[in-house]
Amino acid sequence: MPERYAEVSKFLSYVLRHAPHAIGITLDREGWANIQALIDAARQTGRKLDEALIRAVVAESEKQRFAISEDGLRIRAVQGHSTRSVSIDHTEKSPPELLFHGTATRFIDAIEKEGLKVGRRHHVHLSADVDTAISVGKRHGKPIVLTVCAGRMHRQGTKFFLADNGVWLVDKVPFEFIEVPSGVSRTSED
Repeated sequence: MPERYAEVSKFLSYVLRHAPHAIGITLDREGWANIQALIDAARQTGRKLDEALIRAVVAESEKQRFAISEDGLRIRAVQGHSTRSVSIDHTEKSPPELLFHGTATRFIDAIEKEGLKVGRRHHVHLSADVDTAISVGKRHGKPIVLTVCAGRMHRQGTKFFLADNGVWLVDKVPFEFIEVPSGVSRTSED
């Protein structure tokens, strides 16, 4: 992805997930924003966007963080919201037996005490593959991949949701459903 696309993707993530008010737009309950209103509001803050650039960023994003509405007039982040005005109705799905969570080793002590819980976002994010979890963990420090016994959780009544981009969402993961790799050093960080 070209550097300009990465810059626009970060801006869209910030505005569409966390701070629509920062540029004066409003998201509906499902997180949708009018594309033209987004372009106009961004321009007022000195950021040059156009519809072609936004569509290219959405299409080229390997993580598929955004979706364009069927009518082509609106855009939203598919998951990862921290703003309370958005509450996307994701469809409940049966998860695979195992899912993965990437984090940093420095968080292991807290995870052992509290499990995985929602921070600023609406859900705990889990991935279906280890490589994605490693990539996520690297953003927070020395990465570690935790294995989540999702099938067992689901059989015991936990609801799982699948976002449009393949990220699995859950309200929390108690530690009893988490497998930590052996030999993990909690004190060593890069």
